Amino acid sequence: MPTSDLSSSREGGAPGTNGTRLIVAERVTKTYASGTIRVEALKDVTVTIDRASFVSFIGPSGSGKTTLLNLVGALDRPTSGRLLVSGTDVGGLDRRAAAAFRGRTIGFIFQEFNLMPVLTAYENVEYPLLLVQRAPPTERRERVLALLEAVGVADQREKYPDQLSGGQKQRIAVARALVTNPQVVLADEPTANLDQQNAALVMSTMRRMRDRFGTTFVFSTHDPRVVASAEVVCRLEDGRLVSRDVTGGAA
Repeated sequence: MPTSDLSSSREGGAPGTNGTRLIVAERVTKTYASGTIRVEALKDVTVTIDRASFVSFIGPSGSGKTTLLNLVGALDRPTSGRLLVSGTDVGGLDRRAAAAFRGRTIGFIFQEFNLMPVLTAYENVEYPLLLVQRAPPTERRERVLALLEAVGVADQREKYPDQLSGGQKQRIAVARALVTNPQVVLADEPTANLDQQNAALVMSTMRRMRDRFGTTFVFSTHDPRVVASAEVVCRLEDGRLVSRDVTGGAA
């Protein structure tokens, strides 16, 4: 199927495909240059993502999945093309505006956790509320404790990252991404460090957030458990979007 057709295939009846577009990528290309060497990480990608949907980007390592998430999250800029997130052209934002936009709109779950080593688990989850929303102390505490409980690490809240297992760090990173009730959560291999039980717990927590707040979740993953939960599965190969399938997702 040609790339230009992918964004227009709107199979009816599946969750998350109600036509309300949150992310619109139009012929997005990303090229990295080092001296005379040029690497096209993304090539003419056109795709749309609806609000309150679960979308997985799959493909081999080096196919462009993480690059695309970084562009959507305003961590990088497209070389060409247009990328709108919640109506904002993120490619046109300067550094300060991009940071403000991320704080208002985006939650990140990084493959390497990116927890702050000098903060406890509780403080890591609380930090976005202090930085971005400046919520009152009582509200902050309620939200942080509720999410730590939801992902099964409330008993680890006073520990520092170097005292935690990889799976515990990952679940804390998930709670941190959700604490500001962002419009979209970008998750790079969110279950890579989790066993079957904890992966299911994290995915169910995300679904509850989607159902309650209309949060959109965009995953870059190799994990079949995440792919099975997705309502839309997009495949990237060599920087190109080669398929987009509406599956309905697992319950």
